[in-house]
Amino acid sequence: MEKTRTWRDIVLSDLGILILLALARILLYTLTNGQYGWHRDELAMLDNARHLDWGYVDYPPLAAFIARAALELFGPSLVGVRLFSALAQSVAMVLAGLMARELGGSRLAQVVTALATAIAPASLFAGTMFQYTSFDYLWWVLIAFLIIRLLKSEDPRWWLGIGAAIGLGMMTKFTIAFYIVGIVVGVILTNARRYLTSPWLWAGVALAMLIFLPNLIWQVQHSFISLDFLGSIHERDIRIGRTQGYLTDQLWMCTNLVTIPLWVAGLFFYFATPAGKRYRLLGWMFAVPFGLMLIAQGRGYYLTPAYPLLIAAGAVWGEQWLATLPAGQDRLVQGITWSLLAVGGVLIGALALPIAPINSPWWEVASGINNDLKEEIGWPELTETVAGIYAALPDEERSQAGILTGNFGEAGAINLYGPSYGLPEAISGINSYWLRGYGNPPPQVLIVLGFTFDEADQFLGTCDLAGHVTNRYGVMNEETKDHPDIFVCRQLHEPLPELWKHFQWFG
Repeated sequence: MEKTRTWRDIVLSDLGILILLALARILLYTLTNGQYGWHRDELAMLDNARHLDWGYVDYPPLAAFIARAALELFGPSLVGVRLFSALAQSVAMVLAGLMARELGGSRLAQVVTALATAIAPASLFAGTMFQYTSFDYLWWVLIAFLIIRLLKSEDPRWWLGIGAAIGLGMMTKFTIAFYIVGIVVGVILTNARRYLTSPWLWAGVALAMLIFLPNLIWQVQHSFISLDFLGSIHERDIRIGRTQGYLTDQLWMCTNLVTIPLWVAGLFFYFATPAGKRYRLLGWMFAVPFGLMLIAQGRGYYLTPAYPLLIAAGAVWGEQWLATLPAGQDRLVQGITWSLLAVGGVLIGALALPIAPINSPWWEVASGINNDLKEEIGWPELTETVAGIYAALPDEERSQAGILTGNFGEAGAINLYGPSYGLPEAISGINSYWLRGYGNPPPQVLIVLGFTFDEADQFLGTCDLAGHVTNRYGVMNEETKDHPDIFVCRQLHEPLPELWKHFQWFG
């Protein structure tokens, strides 16, 4: 008679341990994610969530739909909204451990894989902010897990799940195109090409395209504006040097330094061992995007979600190698492994998590390395300053005044905090804000922020300095350093509807 499994058996099973680790990670995020404030990217995402559409200039719509669900459940709560990013990263952590199990790894390999995946700087940071990259990471890992299941079971019906996951990825972030090319190349170059004659593979392709179809239609309706955006942003990144660290980013951003031996061993497993031949498609799923992004001068962190499939294989290969060592050496290597994972996790956590007291020496180091932390400071103060300028306008001007911002962080902050001050919705020429227009009737007087005086005076009209952007901590970030002045512009050079026609930009 089969023994009935108790709750203790379930909790202490391999899957139970992985879930407990994921829950611990979610708890860590819950305790720390409310420390500072919203990041400018999050403020734009919340605005997009309030203006749901099948596409946006800068990314596909799925993350905005998730953000809308978060707002409906929790309101504009830092911890509540960011819970979804924490869930995405934690589920990916479990899937990474399950990849190791499917490749033949025991609990040791599964836990090592999960922890090594979790302490990657880009992954750890992705759980601290609500951004589309958090969910993009999940889809890449899910696709890898499903492909391992396909190759292990040889059941072609897994292509339906793979197609669904690819479709969700296409609705989240455009860089998944590199991953898709890797899958195609891997299928052609390995024994998996036998599936090219399977109707299940083509059903999976059709399902992916069906999921992506709403955004494709949106792109057609908007003249594929996202391609213009991507080209502009890529040119900017190359110009200011953001792509120069692609290779070094693989060592310290996409993965933790202490886990380099694991993913290198994973590459060796897929391409140089008899056991890895069956799963060599996974190797190409890493190698092809790596090469394409290098040639295309992509940013280093783009490849972050490809590493769990290497780490899983490396942990399994390492576990098999460990079994060949004498007992004493076996325990020594395990002790070194756990120690390195602990030290690597603590050090990266101190830099990536929003926990350093602002303006402390710890903060100076953390925000110096992770500049995004500075961009979470000062948005309520910015809105309060704008509200004071708006309230000080004469009644006849206030009734026809608008707020024009230079970037999406400023617009998102005004639209999040502004209603409590009675502020009108912000307008901007950036990304999807330009598509939403300038309101009806068009404002005749503009409170302008995010521009220099010369820019405002040249493009808008007679502009007077009205205030400065500050924050209560004195933190120097983009708002307080690059364009701290706020202006009131009157007597516009041309009516706003005419000005708007050539007032579009990407950022």
